[in-house]
Amino acid sequence: MTLPATFVIDTPGDAARAAELRRVKLLATGVLAATFVVFLGAKALVPVHPVFGFIAAFAEAATIGGLADWYAVVALFKRPLGLPIPHTAIIQSNQHRIADKLGEFIEQHFLEAAPVEAKLREIDFGSFIADWLRDRKRSEDLARFALRLLPEAVAATENSGLMTFVSRRITAQLMAIDLAPLAAGTLRTFVKEGRHQGLLDDLLRGVHETMTQAETMAMIREKIRAELPTLLKLYRADKFLVNKIVASATAFFEEVRNDPAHPFRGEFDRMVLTFVDRLGTDPVYAEKIAGLKRDLLARPELTGLARHIWANVRSFFERSASGETQVLEQYLVRMFVTAGEALASDAELRAEINQGLVAVLRTVVAEQKSGVSTFISDQVKSWDMGQLISLIEINIGRDLQYIRFNGSLIGGLAGLALYTLEYLLRLL
Repeated sequence: MTLPATFVIDTPGDAARAAELRRVKLLATGVLAATFVVFLGAKALVPVHPVFGFIAAFAEAATIGGLADWYAVVALFKRPLGLPIPHTAIIQSNQHRIADKLGEFIEQHFLEAAPVEAKLREIDFGSFIADWLRDRKRSEDLARFALRLLPEAVAATENSGLMTFVSRRITAQLMAIDLAPLAAGTLRTFVKEGRHQGLLDDLLRGVHETMTQAETMAMIREKIRAELPTLLKLYRADKFLVNKIVASATAFFEEVRNDPAHPFRGEFDRMVLTFVDRLGTDPVYAEKIAGLKRDLLARPELTGLARHIWANVRSFFERSASGETQVLEQYLVRMFVTAGEALASDAELRAEINQGLVAVLRTVVAEQKSGVSTFISDQVKSWDMGQLISLIEINIGRDLQYIRFNGSLIGGLAGLALYTLEYLLRLL
């Protein structure tokens, strides 16, 4: 970053202050010259009347006081009359030390944790965010800004290899999941809620419907007929047996379905729970599920599906960013406005946001305050001190010139008091 090395005085206010400074300087110099002339005249007239001694004493001391304060004011900024007098041009000679001390002063007195935290706690960040998001125009601008960034973010994600890293991490995490206990826990909850009984009813209904179909009955009859002796086939025993089997099964299924306390339901409970227990503890089941998971994740169709989904998502983002579709933008706007309204009505959440931001910003300031101090120091060191002094003189030089007036007045009064004391002592 390039630091400004010059200051340009081109504002109307600066020009007016510069003109006023020149006027006051001329007036202060005129007062100094006037006191010197009065001193010479009064000194010459002392023999005429003693009162001129008092006037001469006042004028002499006023001249000396004016000269001393002129020297002090000039020495602050430059060398008086261009002479290399020690301890003059104080600001120019101590530019680096002033820069370091200024940075140190700001770091120690303005960026300390306590005053920074106190100032941050005065700001209601939560309300500001809520009001900002509730403004629909701002939310629309924010949504459009986010959409403009999406294609670039997607491209950066693809080009940086982040997609490969994420896909590998997801695959690794999925491989690390032990599905057997998870499946066992899910099934146990399923059974505990009694939802497996509904599955049993559906299963019985499906078996009943299948068995009563003509095709199924014909197939069963053929199987029975193939096993019967020839004599029984002549008496059509196969048809009788099929009808009895189907009738008995249908009656059994209806009995189970209509009786919630049927013993078969209890047996089904025990069977399912036994399977669940084995699923959660038997290594054989765990290995079978793990193998199934590995085979599924290794399928090329799964990779192709993921790529297809990502391509569709990327295309949707690009169309949203170009304005071809407004779906995502409208959704984002509604989401931002809704979030703002929810935040505005939730004082507790706003307080948490304020507390969190105060903690974050306080830490940032604490970690970066030495850098701020260094930046200020380097900034001041890079300035053109000649122009800086001119800027300081324009802004405070008028007040400094009044020091010369005060020096003349105070010096004159002090000289007059001392002369009066000397005069009285001579009379004694």
